[in-house]
Amino acid sequence: MRYLTDRKRAEGKGASGTGTEHHWYMQVSSVGLALIVPILVYVIGSTLGSDREAVLGVFSNPVIAILTGLGLFVGMAHFRKGAQMMIEDYWKKSTKKVLIISVIVLSYGLTAFGLFALAKIAL
Repeated sequence: MRYLTDRKRAEGKGASGTGTEHHWYMQVSSVGLALIVPILVYVIGSTLGSDREAVLGVFSNPVIAILTGLGLFVGMAHFRKGAQMMIEDYWKKSTKKVLIISVIVLSYGLTAFGLFALAKIAL
């Protein structure tokens, strides 16, 4: 006979079954963003007020372009997961489905437009 404690029976049986995965994803992406965002703020802040050629020169640097793309990609993925968790907590039924689809489409669309613009600048 196997004896299961209440904790053992409850593991992995949360409301959606993926709460821990969402939590860990948000923790890891927030640490990554905490490292990337200050650098991006400094780089973007240093280009404010510069002419077009100076801005293109800064963002055509491969390290800056990769860092900017990484910040955009991780930031929008973090936004998508966070907004999805918020929607799952506060909305119900078909409204929840429509809002989740809208947030996913918005985040992927902004990521695609941002990476396209960055590629046009960097190349």
